Amino acid sequence: MALNILAALTLFSSLLLSSISITSTAYGSSRPDEMRFIQIGAKNKIERTIISNLGVSIEAVKSDSVWAIANSKQILKLQNDGYKVLGNFDLKTARGGHENSFGFPPEDSRFHTYQQLLAALQELQVKNSDISSLQSIGNSIEGRDLWALHINSTASDLTSGSSNKPGAIFMGNHHAREHVSLEIPLMLAQYLLGHRRDPRISRMLDTRDLWIIPMVNPDGAEYDVATNEYRYWRKNRRKNKDGTFGVDLNRNYGFEWGTGGSDTETSSDVYMGTEPFSEPETQAIRDFVEKHLNTKILLSFHTFSELILYPWGHSYDKISKSDDQRTFEKMAQTMAKWNHYTPEQASDLYIASGDTTDWAYGKHGIFAFTFELSPSDMMDGGFYPGEKIIDRVFRDNIQPCLYMIDLADNPYRVLDKPSFNSQRKSWLKNYVQPHAPESIFWEPINPKL
Repeated sequence: MALNILAALTLFSSLLLSSISITSTAYGSSRPDEMRFIQIGAKNKIERTIISNLGVSIEAVKSDSVWAIANSKQILKLQNDGYKVLGNFDLKTARGGHENSFGFPPEDSRFHTYQQLLAALQELQVKNSDISSLQSIGNSIEGRDLWALHINSTASDLTSGSSNKPGAIFMGNHHAREHVSLEIPLMLAQYLLGHRRDPRISRMLDTRDLWIIPMVNPDGAEYDVATNEYRYWRKNRRKNKDGTFGVDLNRNYGFEWGTGGSDTETSSDVYMGTEPFSEPETQAIRDFVEKHLNTKILLSFHTFSELILYPWGHSYDKISKSDDQRTFEKMAQTMAKWNHYTPEQASDLYIASGDTTDWAYGKHGIFAFTFELSPSDMMDGGFYPGEKIIDRVFRDNIQPCLYMIDLADNPYRVLDKPSFNSQRKSWLKNYVQPHAPESIFWEPINPKL
């Protein structure tokens, strides 16, 4: 009898542990720091903002819900506040169980690690040394250089690193897991220098001061691909006082810092840091921009969702200067005709403060945009869509990039522009033709160089 009772207790314990395991997999991680990919019911920007203010990193917005990355503590907060968690997946399942090994997997080999990016930039600079220079604009928290490629046809401007020509800055990889956002500014540099003899591109390069900073967050990007599986890492690699790691660099800029859509919890994916510009990476961008106030256009590439976003992100209010509001709207709507993204004010999604574009415009009057690149949602690959997507994303965005460079002398020109169709016809004639639409981008012989 005693043995039967013992066997029954053993069986009961086994079933209980199995139930706990199933529950933790279905509804939340058994480890409080493990990140989960979740779907949360949310009908409008107000509800989305409340979710964001709980420290959840919203990654995709649907008509009646959002997809987000959160830990079990944040999931519990959501449920306690009455939000319904519609789906809850471990990140490996969300990725489809995909693994890699110490760097990008073979099928994603076109993506650039930090050293491969540096080699590609050095190759470009050496081949085009008369109109380009490569310099470090600062260092990451772990000491990696933040590299910027300067393109300018005036020798004295290259030597000094400054110019009176109208300027534009293109940057990517603020968030570590958004690797496509590195490839597009790099390919833009390759395209411009590869087509430098084209009279149309040559005229552009002769009259503009261009800076391309493909990897703002090298430590985080390297960490994301350093093990045998993608880590879904977003932040930089600062070691916080409580032993957690990372600050969200795109919540760390100084304009209206900490006023919503960021978090004081260090474990949060949208942790904003201890103070504005607490991080060496955002300090480097701040100092660089403030030394180059000839800049009139700034574009920060992110992934994913296929959006063209413009200020404000920290407030639902429109920009008080009506001409600026109209210019942002006109530029976004025009570019959306080319890349087929959705143009909107950033806060129409949800409030997020301390980001790059609010700071660049709010502090310095720069017409700054965020592009959330392809894919459109998590089901198409999310942060890890594979290298097959790179060329399509670049084709979608080369015309918007050239359009921005053209407008760097005076973005207000769009207010007096003709209709989109005639504008597009003129643009194709002046900058894109005679290249066939399917071969609009320049493919380097060896994309890994």
